[in-house]
Amino acid sequence: MRARGFTLLEILIAMLVLALGILGGVALQLAALRARQQSVLLSQATQMATSLAERMRANPSQRDTYLTLDYDAVVEPAPGVPAALCHAGACSADQLALADLYEAKSQMRSHLPTGRVVICRDAGLWSGGKLHWSCSGGVAAPTVVKVGWRGKRPDGTQDKTAAGKYVPSVALVVGASP
Repeated sequence: MRARGFTLLEILIAMLVLALGILGGVALQLAALRARQQSVLLSQATQMATSLAERMRANPSQRDTYLTLDYDAVVEPAPGVPAALCHAGACSADQLALADLYEAKSQMRSHLPTGRVVICRDAGLWSGGKLHWSCSGGVAAPTVVKVGWRGKRPDGTQDKTAAGKYVPSVALVVGASP
């Protein structure tokens, strides 16, 4: 008689262990999806920073124009189209720089809609072991492209706290001052 109740208890324990295993697998899958999304964002930010750096290197006479870029895709409206996009015809150096800035803003809006991009001179990229947005450099500081995005909470909603605001994730040093 005692054996029958013991078998039922074994089945209940086995079901509990199985349920815990399934919950653990689901949690692991969710963590993997979050890591994948962060990896995609980091890849897009790196590509954007590299593209901007290459455009700046190709048009060095307009470095000061590029240094005006501080675009926040959440706060600022869609960028206005410049007079010349420089896709089909010849452009002057300043038209090319304005077209590059327009392309960077458009890419930010489409690929990192909660993102921000800054080009500035910065002598100290790191503060407390983290990248920061402020630009402390003068004329002798290297030119830096910084790209980041607003963080999310584990439930997927936007983080409106100070910790969730536009943490720069990529900072690419374009070069030292001329």
